[in-house]
Amino acid sequence: MTAYDPSAVKLSPAQWVADQARRYEESDGTEATDMNGSPCLLLDYLGRRSGDWLRTVLIYARDGDDYLIVASKGGAPEHPQWFLSVRENPDVHLRVLGERFAARAEVLSPEEKARVWPLLLEVYASYEDYQKKTDRDIPVVRLSRV
Repeated sequence: MTAYDPSAVKLSPAQWVADQARRYEESDGTEATDMNGSPCLLLDYLGRRSGDWLRTVLIYARDGDDYLIVASKGGAPEHPQWFLSVRENPDVHLRVLGERFAARAEVLSPEEKARVWPLLLEVYASYEDYQKKTDRDIPVVRLSRV
Protein backbone atom coordinates (compact mmCIF):
# COMPACT_ATOMS: atom_id res chain seq x y z
CA MET A 1 0.00 0.00 0.00
CA THR A 2 1.24 3.44 -0.95
CA ALA A 3 1.49 6.00 1.87
CA TYR A 4 -0.98 8.86 1.53
CA ASP A 5 0.54 12.04 0.09
CA PRO A 6 -2.07 14.50 -1.22
CA SER A 7 0.42 15.97 -3.69
CA ALA A 8 1.04 12.53 -5.25
CA VAL A 9 -2.58 11.43 -5.71
CA LYS A 10 -3.44 10.35 -9.25
CA LEU A 11 -6.27 12.21 -10.96
CA SER A 12 -9.18 10.64 -12.80
CA PRO A 13 -8.61 9.50 -16.40
CA ALA A 14 -11.78 11.43 -17.29
CA GLN A 15 -10.35 14.79 -18.40
CA TRP A 16 -13.20 16.98 -17.11
CA VAL A 17 -12.99 15.34 -13.67
CA ALA A 18 -9.19 15.73 -13.59
CA ASP A 19 -9.49 19.39 -14.65
CA GLN A 20 -12.06 20.14 -11.95
CA ALA A 21 -10.03 18.31 -9.27
CA ARG A 22 -6.90 20.21 -10.28
CA ARG A 23 -8.67 23.61 -10.11
CA TYR A 24 -10.28 22.70 -6.77
CA GLU A 25 -6.93 21.66 -5.28
CA GLU A 26 -4.80 24.47 -6.77
CA SER A 27 -7.27 27.12 -5.54
CA ASP A 28 -7.23 25.63 -2.02
CA GLY A 29 -10.93 24.92 -2.32
CA THR A 30 -12.10 28.31 -3.56
CA GLU A 31 -12.79 27.35 -7.23
CA ALA A 32 -14.47 24.42 -9.00
CA THR A 33 -16.29 23.49 -5.78
CA ASP A 34 -19.64 22.81 -7.40
CA MET A 35 -21.15 20.96 -10.34
CA ASN A 36 -24.09 22.78 -11.92
CA GLY A 37 -24.80 24.45 -8.59
CA SER A 38 -24.43 21.30 -6.47
CA PRO A 39 -21.60 21.28 -3.86
CA CYS A 40 -18.62 19.03 -4.58
CA LEU A 41 -15.82 17.51 -2.55
CA LEU A 42 -12.60 15.78 -3.50
CA LEU A 43 -12.44 12.12 -2.51
CA ASP A 44 -8.98 10.55 -2.28
CA TYR A 45 -9.19 6.77 -2.04
CA LEU A 46 -6.92 3.76 -2.32
CA GLY A 47 -7.36 1.94 -5.62
CA ARG A 48 -8.29 -1.67 -4.93
CA ARG A 49 -6.25 -3.02 -7.84
CA SER A 50 -3.52 -0.42 -8.34
CA GLY A 51 -2.73 0.25 -4.67
CA ASP A 52 -2.33 3.92 -5.68
CA TRP A 53 -4.14 6.85 -4.13
CA LEU A 54 -6.68 8.19 -6.62
CA ARG A 55 -8.86 11.32 -6.64
CA THR A 56 -12.32 12.04 -7.93
CA VAL A 57 -14.82 14.88 -7.61
CA LEU A 58 -18.25 14.06 -6.20
CA ILE A 59 -21.43 15.92 -5.35
CA TYR A 60 -22.27 15.68 -1.67
CA ALA A 61 -25.02 16.36 0.84
CA ARG A 62 -24.68 16.77 4.59
CA ASP A 63 -26.28 14.62 7.26
CA GLY A 64 -25.29 16.19 10.55
CA ASP A 65 -21.48 16.21 10.67
CA ASP A 66 -21.22 13.55 7.94
CA TYR A 67 -21.00 13.81 4.18
CA LEU A 68 -23.11 11.70 1.83
CA ILE A 69 -22.02 10.71 -1.67
CA VAL A 70 -23.85 8.67 -4.29
CA ALA A 71 -22.34 5.92 -6.45
CA SER A 72 -24.62 6.77 -9.36
CA LYS A 73 -22.27 6.76 -12.37
CA GLY A 74 -25.04 8.61 -14.16
CA GLY A 75 -27.34 5.60 -13.88
CA ALA A 76 -24.92 3.22 -15.62
CA PRO A 77 -25.53 -0.52 -15.10
CA GLU A 78 -22.27 -0.95 -13.15
CA HIS A 79 -20.90 0.72 -10.02
CA PRO A 80 -18.23 3.42 -10.41
CA GLN A 81 -14.65 2.30 -9.78
CA TRP A 82 -14.25 4.63 -6.80
CA PHE A 83 -17.16 2.88 -5.05
CA LEU A 84 -15.67 -0.60 -5.54
CA SER A 85 -12.39 0.65 -4.07
CA VAL A 86 -13.96 2.50 -1.14
CA ARG A 87 -16.12 -0.51 -0.27
CA GLU A 88 -12.91 -2.55 -0.01
CA ASN A 89 -10.70 0.18 1.55
CA PRO A 90 -12.97 2.51 3.56
CA ASP A 91 -10.22 4.77 4.93
CA VAL A 92 -10.30 7.85 2.69
CA HIS A 93 -9.27 11.50 2.64
CA LEU A 94 -11.51 14.43 1.76
CA ARG A 95 -11.11 18.01 0.73
CA VAL A 96 -14.23 20.04 1.35
CA LEU A 97 -13.60 23.61 0.27
CA GLY A 98 -10.42 24.69 2.10
CA GLU A 99 -10.36 21.83 4.59
CA ARG A 100 -8.62 18.48 4.18
CA PHE A 101 -9.26 15.58 6.60
CA ALA A 102 -9.33 11.81 6.97
CA ALA A 103 -12.68 10.03 6.91
CA ARG A 104 -14.17 6.57 7.02
CA ALA A 105 -16.62 5.42 4.36
CA GLU A 106 -19.67 3.30 5.13
CA VAL A 107 -22.18 1.99 2.59
CA LEU A 108 -25.64 2.76 3.93
CA SER A 109 -28.26 0.12 4.63
CA PRO A 110 -31.48 0.30 2.59
CA GLU A 111 -33.24 1.86 5.60
CA GLU A 112 -30.57 4.56 6.06
CA LYS A 113 -30.51 5.24 2.32
CA ALA A 114 -34.29 5.74 2.34
CA ARG A 115 -33.93 8.22 5.22
CA VAL A 116 -31.25 10.37 3.54
CA TRP A 117 -32.37 10.04 -0.12
CA PRO A 118 -34.53 13.21 0.11
CA LEU A 119 -31.47 15.17 1.33
CA LEU A 120 -29.54 13.99 -1.71
CA LEU A 121 -32.35 14.88 -4.11
CA GLU A 122 -32.45 18.40 -2.65
CA VAL A 123 -28.80 18.78 -3.62
CA TYR A 124 -29.00 16.99 -6.99
CA ALA A 125 -32.45 16.04 -8.30
CA SER A 126 -31.04 14.00 -11.21
CA TYR A 127 -30.19 11.14 -8.83
CA GLU A 128 -33.86 10.12 -9.09
CA ASP A 129 -33.57 9.86 -12.91
CA TYR A 130 -30.32 7.92 -12.58
CA GLN A 131 -31.99 5.37 -10.29
CA LYS A 132 -34.85 4.94 -12.79
CA LYS A 133 -32.32 4.38 -15.61
CA THR A 134 -30.65 1.35 -14.01
CA ASP A 135 -31.67 -1.97 -12.51
CA ARG A 136 -28.95 -1.79 -9.84
CA ASP A 137 -29.66 -0.20 -6.50
CA ILE A 138 -27.52 2.93 -6.48
CA PRO A 139 -25.48 2.93 -3.25
CA VAL A 140 -25.15 5.87 -0.89
CA VAL A 141 -21.95 6.22 1.13
CA ARG A 142 -21.57 8.05 4.43
CA LEU A 143 -18.20 9.73 5.01
CA SER A 144 -17.47 10.33 8.69
CA ARG A 145 -14.53 12.36 9.90
CA VAL A 146 -12.01 10.32 11.91
